[in-house]
Amino acid sequence: MIDCARNGQLPALLGSCDGPLLEWIAHHWPFFARPDQLAPPGEWTVWLVLGGRGAGKTRTGAEWVRAQALGRDGALPVSPIALVGETMADVRDVMVEGVSGLLAIHPRSERPQWIPTRRRLEWPNGAVAMVFSAEDPDALRGPQFAAAWADELCKWRHGEETWDMLQFGLRLGRHPREVVTTTPRPTPLLKRLMGDVGTVVSRAATRDNALNLAPSFLEAVVGRYAGTRLGRQELDGELIEERPDALWSRAMIEAARIDVTPPLERVVVAVDPPASSGRRADACGIVAAGRDGARTIYVLEDATLLRARPLAWAEAAIAAYHRHEADALVVEVNQGGEMAAAVLRDVDPSVPVTSVRATRGKYLRAEPIAALSAQGRLKFRGAFPALEDEMTDFGPGGLSSGRSPDRLDAMVWAATALLGAGGSGPRVRRI
Repeated sequence: MIDCARNGQLPALLGSCDGPLLEWIAHHWPFFARPDQLAPPGEWTVWLVLGGRGAGKTRTGAEWVRAQALGRDGALPVSPIALVGETMADVRDVMVEGVSGLLAIHPRSERPQWIPTRRRLEWPNGAVAMVFSAEDPDALRGPQFAAAWADELCKWRHGEETWDMLQFGLRLGRHPREVVTTTPRPTPLLKRLMGDVGTVVSRAATRDNALNLAPSFLEAVVGRYAGTRLGRQELDGELIEERPDALWSRAMIEAARIDVTPPLERVVVAVDPPASSGRRADACGIVAAGRDGARTIYVLEDATLLRARPLAWAEAAIAAYHRHEADALVVEVNQGGEMAAAVLRDVDPSVPVTSVRATRGKYLRAEPIAALSAQGRLKFRGAFPALEDEMTDFGPGGLSSGRSPDRLDAMVWAATALLGAGGSGPRVRRI
């Protein structure tokens, strides 16, 4: 069905259907759902649906509740069901009465009756759903349920307490289950759920639901925030974390993000080559950066390659050099010795290569560059998600994963070279 819509065949297909069949098709969720919107198989307890704004999370939760209440695929109807949102208004306006809410997704013959005064939905088959607000966890004391839908969990004011009360009430039926639909934030509750053995996780980005979103929204909002911390969280549905002892914070990076650089006096491409090229080899950090007349550093590109052989990363570095009309390639030679510089010269002998050797640890080398950020003298032209993840996870003990911060190291080498570079008669270029 989705393929027909994309190929322009859906109107002709629907035009050949009569009224009852049209209504059945319009409300047959498997026709329209993406794989991430269909309940996963297995004996899970919590289905955690992480998604960006407009990614279809509400429809996913509502369709799951509908299937539980009506007893789809030969299963018996499940009742009662708890519906829990950030506020009572959110439950009513989004989960129940919203454009993708429970009232909208049912055909007339199956549609439940919404009784606001009793805060409940009643299906023709006798199934019942009761609504609750995370502002009042005590309201969940007493009632018992066979299933639950929790919406926007990461925004709940009393998240832990409300969640705990809901779990105590999930005690009916053979296997009480619940679906959680939320845009992720690094809350302790979400991280605990993601690590639970009874949880299955599905993910969706805003762009995955492009067919149902206004083109102007995709162009203006998605285009503007793509790759930024806010965009990765609110549009891509990523869980963005940050170490308190890291040299950089997300806020520091966001404040330094720009769209256009001023005229640059000097541009370099720095390379942090790996010691090997096997499956578990480090990445080859490749970062381009420039310096203006006020000695402010601008990160221009992260061209890092994963698990690449020497010829491949050398060609990528040379390509970045020409792409940015750089003045030099700066190459760390601690790991690969002079071999790294030699490989680069073999690819293009005309490119000037400057070899640098680390005499201090990575943290000590990075500290002066982090200080530039604090002074507003390190800028980022655009978004560099993987590099920024390393920057905000790099503390005194390195990265929390234990891996080498290759992108960060390349950026530090580029900035260090630009700060220490003199030279007469610099060429001025616009980037």
